[in-house]
Amino acid sequence: MAQREYNDPSYNNAQWEPLSDDAWRAQNDPAGVGDVAAQAGAQHAAPAYAASRAAQPDARRSGAAAGYVPAAGPQAGAPAGGQAVQPRDPFAGSAAPEPPAYRPVTDRAASDQTVMRPIAWAGSARSAERARTPAGSTVPGYAATAARQSRGGAFRRSGAGGAATSAVPSTASAGGGDGTPPRSRRERAPRAPKPAKHGCLSMFLWLALIVCAGFMALRCLPASLADGRAVPELVSFVPLLFIPLVVCLVLAFLWRRRVLLVFTVAALGLMGWWHAGYFLPTAGVSAAAQTAVATASVDDGAARIMTLNTLAGRASAAEIVQLVREQHVEVLCLQELSDSFASELSAAGIDELLPYHVISDRASGVNNGGRNGIWTLAPMSNISQNLLPIETSSMPAATIQVGSATVRVVSVHPNSPVRGAQDLWEEGLSTIGSLSGYDHTYFIMGDFNSTWDHARFRELLGSAFVDAGATAGEGFHMTYPSNTVIPPLVEIDHIVYAKDSGIVVSELATATISGTDHQALLATLEAVG
Repeated sequence: MAQREYNDPSYNNAQWEPLSDDAWRAQNDPAGVGDVAAQAGAQHAAPAYAASRAAQPDARRSGAAAGYVPAAGPQAGAPAGGQAVQPRDPFAGSAAPEPPAYRPVTDRAASDQTVMRPIAWAGSARSAERARTPAGSTVPGYAATAARQSRGGAFRRSGAGGAATSAVPSTASAGGGDGTPPRSRRERAPRAPKPAKHGCLSMFLWLALIVCAGFMALRCLPASLADGRAVPELVSFVPLLFIPLVVCLVLAFLWRRRVLLVFTVAALGLMGWWHAGYFLPTAGVSAAAQTAVATASVDDGAARIMTLNTLAGRASAAEIVQLVREQHVEVLCLQELSDSFASELSAAGIDELLPYHVISDRASGVNNGGRNGIWTLAPMSNISQNLLPIETSSMPAATIQVGSATVRVVSVHPNSPVRGAQDLWEEGLSTIGSLSGYDHTYFIMGDFNSTWDHARFRELLGSAFVDAGATAGEGFHMTYPSNTVIPPLVEIDHIVYAKDSGIVVSELATATISGTDHQALLATLEAVG
C-alpha cells in the first residue's frame, strides 16, 4: 500500500501521515545504514543520516521523503481520479521531533532486517561477536568480516537488499579519545609469572645430586687417605650411584632444569669414565674357548674357574660340588674354610671332580674366618701353603698347566676394613700387590674385601695386574651380601690375573650357594699365548 503510493506523482500534493519505522526502513533504508549510524553515537548520526537521505530518489523531497502517506477522505482540489484528503498535523501543539527513522538497536525488541552493532567503538575483536540477527543469535563470520572492515574507518555491510556504506570513523586504529595510543588487535597484556612447577621435587633432586657428589669425592681420595674411618665402606657403594644419577638425568630433562641437567650429565660422564671397562670390553675369550669349557678337560687351552667365600665353612658343601659338576669347573678357590669343611667337601664328591688340592696353614695373626684352599683338575706343582707372610688368612698357591700356559693359582682373603682393622686391610692388599715383582703368570682369586673403586685395590693392580670384571665389558657382578632380603650390592670377590701374560678371562657369572653370605663368582680362562 504505502510502498506504491510513496512513488506515485499523483500524490505529491497530498497530505501525509507518519509511517512506522519498519515500513520506512523497508522502502528507504533496506541496507540498515541508518541503524549503524544511530548506534555509532550521536556525533556520527547526522552525517550518516544525511548520506542515506542523499542516496534516495527525488520523490523524497516531497512529503513522502519525510515518511508520510496520504490521509484518507475526499479533498477539494484533488487531482482527477484521486481522493481528497483531510490535512492532519500529527505534531500539532508540540515541537516537531527529529524524524523517527532511526532508533538505537537496543530499543527494539525485534527487527525484520539484519542489524550490525558498531564494532569500531569496541576496539577489539570481542565486540565483533556482538553482531545480531533478528532472532538475537550471534553470527561470528559476519561479525569478523565487519571487524576487518571497521579497521579501514567505515562500516560496510552486504545484505539481501543491496550494498550500503557508511563513512563512520573508527577509533580502533586511531587510538582512544583520551589520547591513549592505538592498540593492535593482536596485542596482549603481559602475563603474570607462573610459579615454578615441581619446585619441591627439584630440591630433592639437587640433594640427591649433592649426596652422589660426596660419594664420588671420597672415591677420588688418594690411597694414603682412603683407609679412614668408614671411607672404605662408603666407597664400596659408588657403582650404585648410576641409579640416582640416571633418575636425576631423566627428570631434569623432562622438567627442563637446565643447570641440574648439566651437572648430572657431568657426574654421569665421570662415572662412565671410571667404569668404562665394565661396559666396553678390552679383553675376552674366544668362541672356541667358550665351546671348550662345555666339558672339563686338561688338554684344551681353556678352563672354567670359580671362587667362593664359605662363611667359616657354613656353606652347603653339596651345592658347591653340584655347581662344580654342572659348570665343568677345573679350578676352584675357597675362603674361610673350617677344619671340618674339607671333610664335608670330600664326602660330597669334590675329589672325584677335582682330585688335586692344597689348603693353607693357619693364620699367623688374625684368623679372618678360617683358611683358604685350592682344588684343580690339572696336576699341581710348586705347591705352597703360605706363599707370603701375612697377618690374616694365609695364601696357598700352586702351579698348573692350562693349554700352553703355565699359571700360578693363588687363593686370597685379606682382612675386611672394619673399624680398628683398616691397617690390616691395607697391609693385606699391599702384600698381594707385591706378587707383581715375581716372575710368574699369577692367577689370583678370592674375597678381596675391596672393590674397583677403592684406591688401595687399584694400587694393588698397578700396571702388572688386571681385574677380569673391569676389562670384560660385561657389567657389574655383585657378590655381597647373599641369601638375605637385601640383594647383592657390592663386588668384593675378584679374579685378578697378570697383564700381558698370555691368558685372558671373561664370561663372568654369579651363582647362589646356601649357607654363605657371598655369591659364587665364575669365569672362563683362556691361554692365548
